[in-house]
Amino acid sequence: MDWSRPGAAVRSLRHRFSPRNAAEVVAVLVLLTVALSTLSSSTRRPAGPLQSRACEFPAIFNFGDSNSDTGGKSAAFRRLLPPNGDTFFGRPSGRYCDGKVILDFIAEKLGLPYLSAYLDSMGTNFRHGANFATGGSTIQPVDTRIFEGGFSPISLDIELSQFEQFKARTLELHAGKSDYAKSSLPRPEDFSKALYTMDIGQNDLHATLKSMTEKQALASIPNMLNKFAVAVKRLYQQGARAFWIHNTGPIGCLPHYFVFDPPESNATDKNGCLASYNKIAQEFNMQLKTLVSKLRLRLVGTTLNYIDIYSAKYTLISEAQKHGFGGPLEYCCGHDGDYTVYCGQKAIVNGTEVVGDSCSDPSKVISWDGVHYSHAANQWVANRVVDGSLSDVQVPLTESCRESIHS
Repeated sequence: MDWSRPGAAVRSLRHRFSPRNAAEVVAVLVLLTVALSTLSSSTRRPAGPLQSRACEFPAIFNFGDSNSDTGGKSAAFRRLLPPNGDTFFGRPSGRYCDGKVILDFIAEKLGLPYLSAYLDSMGTNFRHGANFATGGSTIQPVDTRIFEGGFSPISLDIELSQFEQFKARTLELHAGKSDYAKSSLPRPEDFSKALYTMDIGQNDLHATLKSMTEKQALASIPNMLNKFAVAVKRLYQQGARAFWIHNTGPIGCLPHYFVFDPPESNATDKNGCLASYNKIAQEFNMQLKTLVSKLRLRLVGTTLNYIDIYSAKYTLISEAQKHGFGGPLEYCCGHDGDYTVYCGQKAIVNGTEVVGDSCSDPSKVISWDGVHYSHAANQWVANRVVDGSLSDVQVPLTESCRESIHS
């Protein structure tokens, strides 16, 4: 009998029972209904909320450049000066921004404190993770070309070495029953449960564009990403299982290139951005997305989310005025015209000291200093990143410890 077809069951019963046994027929039908209901409920999947329960990340470990630096470069070399940090922190916070960077909004979404820079030894607490990003960092190990271009000597491989040392020392201190470890360092089990965020590559592209032709820059991308793959595998070997990987933004839209470092080729798109530079960024992103897909298959038990930061930032630039911002290629901090003074720095002009000050309302400007995004712009982008709509597997930040059915 086909138990999934009630009509067939009724016809069968009518054939077997006469009208004199109507009460018996009714009784059997009631029992049949209860049985089918029980069978249906026993095979039904749990309700949605059980399937979408948020991950409980105890910590974040971040690797990157100035887009996610929360004080590494400032601690290692020279402290950033006001007006950096003024909008949110009221003082310089080591961030190349007037307030928070995207990483800060990610920490907030997960209910975790803002990450302290690993290199900042002053009053730091690493109980819920550490930030190894430093401004000017590159994926590629630093060579003469990169160093002379003004980039940080702390490249991604060094950030990874710092993390490995941090983890080893943390485990040693916990093994020794250190009170400091209990209060200020992650628990040993947190390393495998943490979220590992990565936002790096912009400086590699910038370095190639300063020293190579655009064709050569495109040809150098596979080598960059080979080294990025090595970094992910090193973290995997250290127990990392949940990754949140940002691609690079539309570098051709950075005001820096128009104000401080104009290129030879200046063909622009409809938003005034350098089309060829954005093409290189898009090629980098396409190859990075392919790499992440391959790593998913090779690194058993991992969840790797590739996040399309490029789309979020380019959408904001394309729709700047719609979202309450001014011109998409304007910037807030610093001065250019008769003289140039970088954000927060000072210069003597005609015998008078001038300072690279902030504009009157940073919340109306996308670019903070010509290279980095403002607090308001970072918040706008972060709001569109954490919901998972820009993840290649459509998994929101709060559930990024789980594999997606689309992966």
